[in-house]
Amino acid sequence: MDARSLRERRRKMQIIFQDPYGSLNPRMTLGQMLAEPLALHHLCEGKEKERVEELCVWSGSRRRMRKRYPHEFSGGQRQRIGIARALAVEPRLIVCDEPVSALDVLVQAQVINLLQDLQRRLGLAYLFIAHDLAVIKHIAARIAVMYLGKIVEYAPKRELFLPPAPSVHAGAALPRSRCRSPRLRAQRIILQGDVPSPPRAAFGLPLPHALPVCQPRCAAEEPALMESVGLPLLEGNSAAAPPVRA
Repeated sequence: MDARSLRERRRKMQIIFQDPYGSLNPRMTLGQMLAEPLALHHLCEGKEKERVEELCVWSGSRRRMRKRYPHEFSGGQRQRIGIARALAVEPRLIVCDEPVSALDVLVQAQVINLLQDLQRRLGLAYLFIAHDLAVIKHIAARIAVMYLGKIVEYAPKRELFLPPAPSVHAGAALPRSRCRSPRLRAQRIILQGDVPSPPRAAFGLPLPHALPVCQPRCAAEEPALMESVGLPLLEGNSAAAPPVRA
């Protein structure tokens, strides 16, 4: 792509960072941070002030807060500002890089509810990255589980968590207090030991030795990718959906 095409494509893909404070410029006010992407992409020319006020409402900030700096906001407010800044250029896809991991549980729920509300209103697509499968279960439609940098499972939410075949990886990562399925709670696997070093894992997908389903073959051979029965493929391309590892 040339510079103009790349800039236009980049506008359709934005990101919400994990650290709500480190991702904001400490020398810029709220109004300046929300107006910056509009100026970079030449959007809302002549109506920047109205657009900034609209973004302030989305971030849960009042108009009089536009002259405040990042250190004057709470963690939850800063993350909402990050969301509003990502929405400023009207993207189609937003990568959410652990956007709630630095927040307490109550604020996590507020931010997730805000993301879901904006998704319904604006027709957004999210690539939501998180270690907490309880959060993923709440917000995601399809879930890909990664281990040592590789996708080991990919399935709709209902197939990954619910009986009669609960996911081994989901059962290991989901906190017991948040397991609603009695069978999944009873079969919950507690992993022991450290995760192997990815650079040193030259073969296969070595799992922690305490995992009952782990066979010696797994340490020497990478499991083959197999398509799950009933797995909905991605729209528009039957080969685009990652299959499930055996």
